[in-house]
Amino acid sequence: MKDFRYLLRHRIKQLRRRIERPRRFSSVRRAKPRIRRLAPAAWLAAPLLAGLLLPLAVVPLRGGQPAPPAVPQATASPAPPAPAAKEAPQPKVSVYLSHSGQIETLPLEEYVSGVVAAEMPPGFELEALKAQAVAARTFIVRRLQAGDHSGVPVPGADVTDTVSHQAYVSKAALERKWTRGGRSAELAKIRRAVLETRGVVMTYQGQPITASFFASSGGYTENSEDYWNAAVPYLRSVASPWDQDITPNLAVTYTFSNAELIQKLGIAAAVLPASRDLAASGPAKPVSSSSASGLPAEVLSLTAGHRVQKISIGGTVFTGREVREKLGLRSSQFTWKRKWNKVLITTYGNGHGVGMSQWGANGMARQGSTATQILKHYYSGISFNQVSTLLKK
Repeated sequence: MKDFRYLLRHRIKQLRRRIERPRRFSSVRRAKPRIRRLAPAAWLAAPLLAGLLLPLAVVPLRGGQPAPPAVPQATASPAPPAPAAKEAPQPKVSVYLSHSGQIETLPLEEYVSGVVAAEMPPGFELEALKAQAVAARTFIVRRLQAGDHSGVPVPGADVTDTVSHQAYVSKAALERKWTRGGRSAELAKIRRAVLETRGVVMTYQGQPITASFFASSGGYTENSEDYWNAAVPYLRSVASPWDQDITPNLAVTYTFSNAELIQKLGIAAAVLPASRDLAASGPAKPVSSSSASGLPAEVLSLTAGHRVQKISIGGTVFTGREVREKLGLRSSQFTWKRKWNKVLITTYGNGHGVGMSQWGANGMARQGSTATQILKHYYSGISFNQVSTLLKK
């Protein structure tokens, strides 16, 4: 910088000397023409002088740091932002499609969307749909982690699209019946529920739970051992009063003849003494029937969830589950009543009763409960974890 200033000052002095150097003339007349010729040269030198002096005017502004420019200076292209942490790849789920016999393989979260679309009405509250998404995701993650292929009729599939595992709407059906069928808003709501719970599963003591669920209860859920003969600590009977207020067709009545009951239950048509009216939702005390003939029936015990635990029909003892499955009833919470030569069986709720009640979840959501609160109510003592920590590739 010092050399630059020295050269600059030296050049300026030389220019001044040329302009101001006196000329030896004998008379003023000879000097005037010279002055006229030199004046244009001075004007031409002025821009050069200004260009050379301008850096000197700027240099004194520097005080260790350059003065901020009045106008932003052009810079090189900005460096790209640091990339976000790369999301772990989703595990794949292979679904056996029962109608076509084909296997559809897709990412986990897309599978969960298909399950929620099949298992819960899209008109339900968002928090209920989110609870369903977590339950559906937990169900399949447990199977994937354990390598469980039970109930799958062909090799290469993890699960079927039926209620024996979880109902599922295929990608093609979602596109055809939902996206192009005028239900795109409903599908968007389901996908939102899945997205807002992305990767979340329920765990108990660090392992994914058996996230069973069913449609509706008659007021209480069921202990696991009362339906499956295996006590599971997080599948306990809890109150579910919301079902009774909002569930359509909560009570459904079936009519059977004696012959139908004998055939479906597989009992011998032996003695047909006076039968009794049974109310499973109340104390296990049979009420005398006004009919003089029919199958003798007596409720022997009820479960904690107010369902039939044991019942004697025609001298044969059945569990409530056995009666439900043999007769095709919606629930094992039922009453038994005779009318003329018919038996009227009225069920309450729909499903096995273990785990989360879907209509109960919707009732809780309507009252302001979050998905977390719903799940913690129906699954006792559970925690939440991420799929990525449970299924490490």
